[in-house]
Amino acid sequence: MREHAVVIAGGGPTGLMLAGELALAGIHVAIVERRLNQEIVGSRAGGLSARTLEVLDQRGIVDRFLAEGQIAQVTGFAVTRLDISDFPTRHNYGLALRQKHIERILAGWVEELPVVIYRGCELTGFMQDASGVTIELSDASEIRAAYLIGCDGGRSLVRKLAGIEFPGWDATTSNILAEAEMEEEPPLGVHRTALGMHAFGREDYEIRDGKVVFASEGPINVMVTETSAVAAGEPTLGDLRRALIAACGTDYGIHGLKWISRFTDMSRQAADYRKGRVFLAGDAAHVHSPVGGQGLNTGVQDAVNLGWKLAQVVKGLSPEALLDTYHAERHPVAARVLRTTMAQVALQRTDDRTEALRDIVLELLGLEEARKALAGEMSGLALRYDLGEGHPLLGRRMPDLDLATPDGSIRVFALLREARPVLLNLAATGSLDIAPWSGCVRLVQASYGGPWELPALGAVSAPSAVLIRPDGYVAWVGEGTQEGLHDAMTIWFGPLG
Repeated sequence: MREHAVVIAGGGPTGLMLAGELALAGIHVAIVERRLNQEIVGSRAGGLSARTLEVLDQRGIVDRFLAEGQIAQVTGFAVTRLDISDFPTRHNYGLALRQKHIERILAGWVEELPVVIYRGCELTGFMQDASGVTIELSDASEIRAAYLIGCDGGRSLVRKLAGIEFPGWDATTSNILAEAEMEEEPPLGVHRTALGMHAFGREDYEIRDGKVVFASEGPINVMVTETSAVAAGEPTLGDLRRALIAACGTDYGIHGLKWISRFTDMSRQAADYRKGRVFLAGDAAHVHSPVGGQGLNTGVQDAVNLGWKLAQVVKGLSPEALLDTYHAERHPVAARVLRTTMAQVALQRTDDRTEALRDIVLELLGLEEARKALAGEMSGLALRYDLGEGHPLLGRRMPDLDLATPDGSIRVFALLREARPVLLNLAATGSLDIAPWSGCVRLVQASYGGPWELPALGAVSAPSAVLIRPDGYVAWVGEGTQEGLHDAMTIWFGPLG
């Protein structure tokens, strides 16, 4: 039987990112993916948030995405675009880039790493025991792993077979997405009517002065709200025609359907992200309306949170208890995403009372404090894991500072390329003792004379030292002493290293 330390069911963005993280840590990892290649039919996510760009920058691959995407202020809430150009980050913007390109670029990175990919087959069952998980595949073969991660989407078979509940809210709206030919040119862009939202565009576009300018030729991408939220199964061209006529008074002579799909605002979240040796990440753990563009980004950041922790345990450096912090940290994040997406869907309704509410929300978001708070949340830059009381940096992303070291200038994110923890000592050389952990934690002596600023929060006092987890979040802050450092090392990187 083929054996791996970790098997990931699903090779979408979350599964690919997780495989990359584990491979960087030296873990023998495999992906099971039903598609024969990375091609996607249809339209899914359309961009990367500022924090996801930072995560990709931490691994040294962000330029691959920036080379193909279009930088824009794409962070928004409901119908309001939120400018983050004044946020203290190298990536104070979003990146417009369709999911098919995001997946292709991620897959290219993963191909450079020692990751096994079983294509053209899928997980059909599994059994876990005290020492691992036996996984059944659709080609009648079996593989064995110490851990199984379900990155297999909103209808996750891993979640269902694990018996993990998926509570939440049923759909209140349903939308059809499609690409087709039209005899008449529709009004390109996003429109809101009494029946809901609808939009027309084309595959190729440019962002000019913050506005989307579509190509003048080619098939039309369509999104239209249906009159009922109870439709089930795959939609048809007839369903699309009826929805267009209801919303626009015409179907624009639509024909030549290339693909068609349906999405709703159903919002659900796994009750548990872990059951024994089985974990969930991405859409397998949380589904919601695509409004706000947080789905793919939340999944990628699930992967970066889980990857290094799983690697620590597989290597025997940390106890199993470390894996419980994955649910503890990431479940509240997705719970909040569900709430913000439901709020945005509510604000898209077109009755007079919702219009009045939307006007008030727009006024509030015009206030600097409100803009910064919500933009910090939607961009992922203001996220804070609850690691207890202390310095404002504790539990937050480490800023990408330009450091001066004995070997020259270096960016903080460059220190995280190998997905290893870093202890940054900004005080006197030799003032920190981490001898028991020197084999797994990189100690960097450096200085920084500029201001310390955090998105949405503003200026904070300069620390004397910072312990940075492989995911880029701060696990301990020194304020002139070494107090608490060994405790933090033990919690995150194992007793005695």
